[in-house]
Amino acid sequence: MPHHELSPEQEQQAKLLEAKIRLAVDQEIAGLARLLVGKSEHELFGQAEFQVRDFVLRIGAQAHEEHFRQKKLATRAPR
Repeated sequence: MPHHELSPEQEQQAKLLEAKIRLAVDQEIAGLARLLVGKSEHELFGQAEFQVRDFVLRIGAQAHEEHFRQKKLATRAPR
């Protein structure tokens, strides 16, 4: 994955967002791990692939929502 050069302030914001995303997706990651461990080798393809994709999409959506939540808090009220 490409690494983007950030200013020190942006790097601080990224670390804060990373921590918030980790908290938000913790249960999804646990569910994903349980799904994978609970499947036998021959069950890991087909329907299980779609279940894994669903988990990953939910994780991405939660990360996106957390980013927008942070942006919304950072905006000023109109004068």
